[in-house]
Amino acid sequence: MVPTPIGNLEDITLRAIKILNTADVILAEDTRVFSKLMNHFGIKNKLTPHHKFNEHKTLNNIISKLENGLQVALISDAGTPGISDPGFLLVRACVEHGIDVECLPGPTALIPALAVSGLPSDRFVFEGFLPQKKGRQKRLLQLADETRTMIFYESPFRLVKALTQFAEFFGYERQACVCRELSKMFEEIKRGTLLELKDYYETNPPKGEIVIVIGGVLKNKANQDDD
Repeated sequence: MVPTPIGNLEDITLRAIKILNTADVILAEDTRVFSKLMNHFGIKNKLTPHHKFNEHKTLNNIISKLENGLQVALISDAGTPGISDPGFLLVRACVEHGIDVECLPGPTALIPALAVSGLPSDRFVFEGFLPQKKGRQKRLLQLADETRTMIFYESPFRLVKALTQFAEFFGYERQACVCRELSKMFEEIKRGTLLELKDYYETNPPKGEIVIVIGGVLKNKANQDDD
């Protein structure tokens, strides 16, 4: 499992480049996206599509290649495979077949977003993308009393709606941070209450990759609610 940059191509590691150059097969979430990285670093290996729409069908073939001694590198469009990206099914199958799995350390958007948010980082929960319809409100209700800092991924087209819902379920004054286009040219970090962030993005429509970091409910308030 080879993490790739979430934005700035210089964030790739020397070890990642070495693995991608020597692997027998590279499984890519989107071959067109990875072609840019290949061209930039002169990686010549052949790509094989591996994404959420075909991972069930290709699983047995990949396991067969691994059992025959081939080295397979798995990458996602950006960041670490398996973190809100394809990878879990393949790793589970490898474990079941006694095949060694190694994950290189590297980029993932949630950690830098948490680090720059200014919110408590000693304990946190990563929620990724919330369900868009079925189960969404139930999940928000469950998270309303979460005392740990919460991290979410969201589409720029749904950001205002998400912030509105977070404010309704968590409170308009809950502290939060929206990180946009991390490590890229137009990186933007906005901190404030959920209400302030909602108002800002209503008048400043966002573009690019979005990470939302939200402070947990204060422990003394959670205790008061329990009383």
